[in-house]
Order: sequence, then C-alpha cells, then structure tokens
Amino acid sequence: MKKRSMMAWFVVGLAAAGCSDASPPEGTPPAEVPQGFTACEGQEFTLTDPNPMYVWTPKAIRLASQELAPGVFVIYDEKADAHAPMGIPLATSGGFVVGADSVLLVESMINRQLFCQVVDLVRKETNKPIRYVVNTSSHGDHSFGNTFLPSGVHIVQHERTAKEIAEHFEEDVAFMEANFGADQGLDELKAVAADILVKDGAPWTIDLGGVTVEARYHGFAQTGGDLFVRVPSAKVLWTGNALVAEKPAVPWLLAGHAAETGMTLADVKASLPADAIVVPGHGRPVTVDGFDFAIDYLGTLVTEVGAAVSSGKTKDEAVMSVTMESFKGYAIWDWIHTTVNVPSTYDDLSP
Repeated sequence: MKKRSMMAWFVVGLAAAGCSDASPPEGTPPAEVPQGFTACEGQEFTLTDPNPMYVWTPKAIRLASQELAPGVFVIYDEKADAHAPMGIPLATSGGFVVGADSVLLVESMINRQLFCQVVDLVRKETNKPIRYVVNTSSHGDHSFGNTFLPSGVHIVQHERTAKEIAEHFEEDVAFMEANFGADQGLDELKAVAADILVKDGAPWTIDLGGVTVEARYHGFAQTGGDLFVRVPSAKVLWTGNALVAEKPAVPWLLAGHAAETGMTLADVKASLPADAIVVPGHGRPVTVDGFDFAIDYLGTLVTEVGAAVSSGKTKDEAVMSVTMESFKGYAIWDWIHTTVNVPSTYDDLSP
C-alpha cells in the first residue's frame, strides 16, 4: 500500500517547448491538454494550530492518501492512525478512483485548502482528468469544495441532497462557521448545483475505463440523501457520515432516526463481502466488522430510550438515565450521546 502526505498547495506545471522545427510523425495524436485547477494554481497554504474550541480545525489539517487496491485510494486526516483508536474526532475522509479514461473523487472537502490538497494527492498518482465528484451527503465538510471545481467536472448527489443544498446552503455555511470558525475560508463558498442526481432504488454507476464505481442510497443513515460509494471489483466502500469512524466513535444523530439508521447500517454491512474495505466519513479504513459497534450502539440506544419513554420519564430524565457506560470512549461523547442522540431518539419514540 502506498501512503502520501503533502504540504497543502498545488501548482499545475507546463511542459517546456522544444527548439526543434521537426514536425511530429504523421498520425501522432495531439498531446492531451492538462486539466487546470485555477482555484489551486499558485496557492500557498500554511497549516495553523488546531483551535481547541472546535471539534477539528480545517486549516490545521494535513491529508494523506493510501492505495487500497490498484487505482483505488483513500484520503484521510494524516493523524488518523494515532487519533482514531482514542476516539479523537478527525477531518473528513474521502478518496479517488483512477480508471484508464478518468478519475472520480469521493467528497470535495470543506474549503479551498483541503480541496487543493486532494487535487495534489490525485496529481501525485495520475494526470488523468477528474471528471466526477460524488458527495455522500449535503454536509459542507463533504461538499463545499465543489465551489472550486473547474468546468467539465460532473457533481453526483442524491436528489434530496441536491435539494437540501439548493434550499439551505447559506444556513449550512453559517452552521459550519459557528462550529469550525469564521476564519477557515468559508466566506468564499458558493452553491454549485449537481448535474447527476441519484434516486432511491436506482443506483448510479460509471465506468472510468476498466473500473466501475457505484453510488447507491440504502436508506436514512444521517441525512435523507446519504450515498454509499462502492468499487465492486476492489471491494472498497465509502460510507460518508453514516459510519462516522471506528470504535469508540458513535453515530451523530443530528436528524434523529436512530432505529432507521441502525437498519441501514445493517443492510449495508450485509451487502458487502467479508473481506471488504470500508472507509468511514471521518477516519481510517476499517473492516466490515467496523459496522458492529455503531449498530450495537444504535440498538441499545433505541431499547433504553424506548424503555424510558414507556415508563413515563421526561426527556431530561431519559438523558440522565440512558448513560450506556459500556459504549463510552468517544472524546465528544457528552455532546453527541447526551446532548444530541438521546434527546433526538426520545423525540422519535415519544407518542
């Protein structure tokens, strides 16, 4: 497996012209014009110190890539190996798939700095054009980088994700500024409409030239439009935020639906071969068994909150009683479990 890390800037190089007057042999195909990324050309970015006020700091992140199978790469926070087992939240994970004809990106990241790191990591492996970007959800840390895509790149989203972005883009930017900081390059973002929309029950597939990639909706997982991206021949799957990270991380039920999310994750796991590689939304690759902790957490959460509702406990009483000590370990447990997951599940299960 190959692993790359880089300082976050990217420059498109031009080949120097020769001095010979000789013409190329007859029948020689014209040289391919390199794909330009003007949003990244000439940019130099400085990594900052993490801001302890926030879960993670976009401008403090250095991304790395790792080849999981021939032409199939994961991109993740370079601190993933050290931080993931400790339950420390990490930046968004994504990846890219290289075919004989073109490249597909999974996620476009949150800002120009991380988007350009992604482009640089791709260019370390291939000069083939990036033709597709799949956003697994509407969340800005997975899709804001669409702002910086050049023309000719197709954006793939679930139709409900596209609708959410079209209707609530400015709200999402404000939410992200509140949770990541107003100094993280989010002021230059603009909404970009997807041109390929995925529907329930109708997966989208593309042949990049000898390798096929599929984007499929399996059900509600964190949003109403979560896409799971799969390279069947390589047995690699990207989950987006549906599986946020390995144990001890737990699902973020920002929109509730604990029971439905558990069923979706179980369905996705059952659809995979036993030796598949799974890339979570914010972490390093895991095995198929990496789903188990999240599925067990959700099942226990629904059972215990359901019992609290049935016994007549108030929401505050449920929060106090549903402690689920055996699942603790996530660095932001008190926020995600206590402040988000228990209350949202209580609301879902209340008559």
